[in-house]
Amino acid sequence: MLNIHEIQQRLPHRFPFLLVDRVIAIEAGKSLRALKNVSCNEMHFLGHFPQKMVMPGVLMLEALAQACALLYIESHPETAHDDNALFLFTGIDNAKFKRMVEPGDQLILDVELIAERHGLLKCRGVASVDGEVACEAILKSMRRTVS
Repeated sequence: MLNIHEIQQRLPHRFPFLLVDRVIAIEAGKSLRALKNVSCNEMHFLGHFPQKMVMPGVLMLEALAQACALLYIESHPETAHDDNALFLFTGIDNAKFKRMVEPGDQLILDVELIAERHGLLKCRGVASVDGEVACEAILKSMRRTVS
C-alpha cells in the first residue's frame, strides 16, 4: 500500500537507517504490516558479525518503531507531510528476541496500536521471518514537533 518513495515522504530516515521497504497492509488507527528486505550489503553486517551475519536486535526494534510511526501518520493524514515532526522512543517493554535474522530474510513487521493520546503511542510489535517470530516488544513513542 506504500512503496519506498511514499515511505520516504512520510519518514525522515534515510540510508542506512530507513528500515521499512514497503507497507503491505494498513488498517488506520489499528494496525499496519510492512516488510524489510534484509541484504548482505547493509552497513551493520560489516561488524555484526563478519563470519556469521546477524541483524542486530536493536535494528529490528527500530524497524518496528518506524512501522509504528507510519501507522500513526497513515491514521492522521494531516500529519503526513510535516517536515518538523519526529517520533522519539519513550520506552521499550518486554522485548524478546527469538530467531536470528540473516541476509536473504524478509522481515515482516506487524504493529498494532494499543493506545494513543496527544501524540503518545503505545504499540505491540512483532517482527517475523517465514511465519516464525524473530522479535517482539511493546514500543512507546511520542510525536514531537522540532524546529
